[in-house]
Amino acid sequence: MSTDEQLGRLLGAVAAAESDFLRDLEHLVNIDCGSYTKAGVDEVGRWVADRLRELGAEVSVEANAELGDTVVGRLHGRLGGGRLLLIGHMDTVFDEGTVAERPFSVRDGRAYGPGVTDMKSGLLAGLYALRALREGGDREWPFERLVLVANPDEEIGSPVSTRVIVREARDVDVALVLECARANGDIVSARKGVVDLVLRVAGRAAHAGVEPEKGRSAVHEAGHKIVALAALNGRWPGVTVNVGAVRGGTRPNVVAESADLEVDLRATTRAAMEEAEAALRETCATATVADVACSIEERARHWPMEKTEDTARLVEQAVAIAGRLAFDLHDAATGGASDANTTAGLGVPTLDGLGPIGGMDHSPGEYLELDSIVPRTTLLAALIAETGAAQRS
Repeated sequence: MSTDEQLGRLLGAVAAAESDFLRDLEHLVNIDCGSYTKAGVDEVGRWVADRLRELGAEVSVEANAELGDTVVGRLHGRLGGGRLLLIGHMDTVFDEGTVAERPFSVRDGRAYGPGVTDMKSGLLAGLYALRALREGGDREWPFERLVLVANPDEEIGSPVSTRVIVREARDVDVALVLECARANGDIVSARKGVVDLVLRVAGRAAHAGVEPEKGRSAVHEAGHKIVALAALNGRWPGVTVNVGAVRGGTRPNVVAESADLEVDLRATTRAAMEEAEAALRETCATATVADVACSIEERARHWPMEKTEDTARLVEQAVAIAGRLAFDLHDAATGGASDANTTAGLGVPTLDGLGPIGGMDHSPGEYLELDSIVPRTTLLAALIAETGAAQRS
């Protein structure tokens, strides 16, 4: 994207399609597609697959029996160009029936509805950016290859699609993730890593009144571990450890045989995350109550998305394009994880928050700033063009 004329053509193409974007946004928002509503997620997936085919993409669908299917579209352009990965998710956090309670609506310059920002608008921004490149760019795609992964399960940690994302990320130069921009317009250049663990404490049951000395209370031990885990907060900069759920015992007259602690550990750097996790595992292995054991189940893991030199260069490109589009752009770090953590953890330069601007995600008040659709989709299209045009080293 070397000239203002080319950028102007992209802007014109996106602006001309704005009414189509809003029509499609209403259609997608009005589909119940919570992570566990497979039928709804797959309905969105079929729609995305059709749009990708219209763009000329080779489309494959990776089926799953319980969660939604993963949709992968591949576009091929000029040899020697960049290889890009776009990631957007189709699922929301909302239960089936939410659309009937509060369907898509528009008022006072904002759109509302389940998933309107997180991330129906981001998914559409990716598709409409590619449409603008086809209609307002050169005849040939500016990249050698672009893969778009439409993920069915991001809101529950991407248990199905992570394998697909990892596979597709292994041979790309840049990953662009289509989560919404922050409410203040910032894009995302860094995210905390997170690992979700369950500590399972095993004791010995006994009658609490008749022979308590024969018991070994897992609940008592769990209490000690909760205090020890809380003490890990602040030991390393940016590290947080939260015991978010506790279950143990059966009734008050029984010495508890078992207890479970669900733990969320987050960190800004991989080194800090590894050190904090080692300390957590030491806490599990060290017992205060005699003859009580502890094991750990890992449920999900995302390594930190750190702002590397390559990521900083991506930020500079995006900021420069935004300047040419006459708006200011800044980047930020955030505590939440996304699929950007997966690609960044593989060493791929990654930028996130490239969808339109919105806020109050995961709540009934979730909204999208309508006047952000055209500039942010144009920014994305131009960024795809610039990174795609870069020669591979």
